[in-house]
Amino acid sequence: MKTLLVKNIKALVSCDAQDKVYENVNLYCVDGLIKAIGPEEPEADTVIDGTGMLCYPGLINAHHHLYQFFSRNLPQVQNMELFDWLKTLYEIWKRLNTDTIYLSSKTGMGELMKNGCTTCFDHHYVFPHNAGDLIGAQWEAAKDLGIRMHFSRGSMDLSKKDGGLPPDSVVQSVDEIMKDSVTLIEKYQDNSFQSMHRIALAPCSPFSVSADLLRESAVLAREYGVRLHTHLAETKDEENYTLERVGLRPLAYMETLGWIGNDVWYAHGIHFNDEELKLLAETGTGVCHCPISNMKLSSGIARIPEMLDMDMPVGLGVDGSASNDGSNLLEEIRVAYLLHRLNSSKKAPSGYDILKIATMGSARLLGREKEIGSIEVGKCADFFMIDSNRLELIGTYCDPMSVLGTVGVKGAVDYTVVNGRVTVEHGHIAGVDEARLVEDANNEVKRFLSAD
Repeated sequence: MKTLLVKNIKALVSCDAQDKVYENVNLYCVDGLIKAIGPEEPEADTVIDGTGMLCYPGLINAHHHLYQFFSRNLPQVQNMELFDWLKTLYEIWKRLNTDTIYLSSKTGMGELMKNGCTTCFDHHYVFPHNAGDLIGAQWEAAKDLGIRMHFSRGSMDLSKKDGGLPPDSVVQSVDEIMKDSVTLIEKYQDNSFQSMHRIALAPCSPFSVSADLLRESAVLAREYGVRLHTHLAETKDEENYTLERVGLRPLAYMETLGWIGNDVWYAHGIHFNDEELKLLAETGTGVCHCPISNMKLSSGIARIPEMLDMDMPVGLGVDGSASNDGSNLLEEIRVAYLLHRLNSSKKAPSGYDILKIATMGSARLLGREKEIGSIEVGKCADFFMIDSNRLELIGTYCDPMSVLGTVGVKGAVDYTVVNGRVTVEHGHIAGVDEARLVEDANNEVKRFLSAD
């Protein structure tokens, strides 16, 4: 039995259904689960002094592309929108191998964890020929860090010659994708309570995959009980693409292929109309909001206030590291809050509303709202803490629920705990030589960007 006690927490924001905030409280965890929240002070293997700390549920990143961590801040793509941006970067991404994936995943997830993230969903869909076991490389990185990981078997089968965007070297046949999907589901889908890894099927987008691939992925996912994910309604270019090729708007097209329901969530969801929002709400189909990426690529602003009013499942994600260009959900929370204040004024979600999107909202997208997303007895011990006695937080004590959106946090959190294990301590990744990781990653970046 492994036990953890955090003593004297100044304010614990639970994000539970009652929006409960505890003051001057202890948090006790046993074998990765929350056992007690209150004045009790039992003995524990690990004891953390929470004096002055603000404690929050672990943030849940519901959409990422970790492989892009090594293609950030490239000058040639800074002023491009999505289609041109993708066409340019595919010529770099086709060089991916297991070393690139391992190190980009480890550094990307490391940044996430240092900013309070405890669960990461990664949408990996670039599988160059003979690149090796890329999902296996991601799993090794996740185990090394101790983060809760949701993988995806992404896919593309439409190359340039078929009317898609990617080069031939990163697309596969439907049969090949389906066969590998079964292998990976059987290896990584752990449906147990408290599991550290699960997998979704995630064809890339309507403009890089065929109708057959989308349809067969939906059938296979439901046969095995795994979730479905893709990009949708991200840009007007995508909308024009489906209208020209199949005579349907993106969501109507996806509906014909079985991609509607509470086991489906879409990344972005910017360009849905009123009727489409109603359909999404009625069917429990979710959306992952990626505000910084949407802003950088000039894609638009998702209708988040209306989605929340309709009780649609809405989570938060950082999206690809090369369209962000970071892996920081705390930054995403503040930007989302400010963006919707600017765009929607009094109808905008509060700072606390955005925090709940990044916790319980994302947990709902992943189908894990009974396990993660709030600090409650019986749930997984996933949380992070910030010392309120930082210079940057002076004068902010009135509202710990909203401060992550209204003021924001600069610099790493003090502690991140995943499944009862301390993974970030005093702002540094526990058990990882960060200087060595930086050196190894930088060397791989140079090789990756200079390769023929």
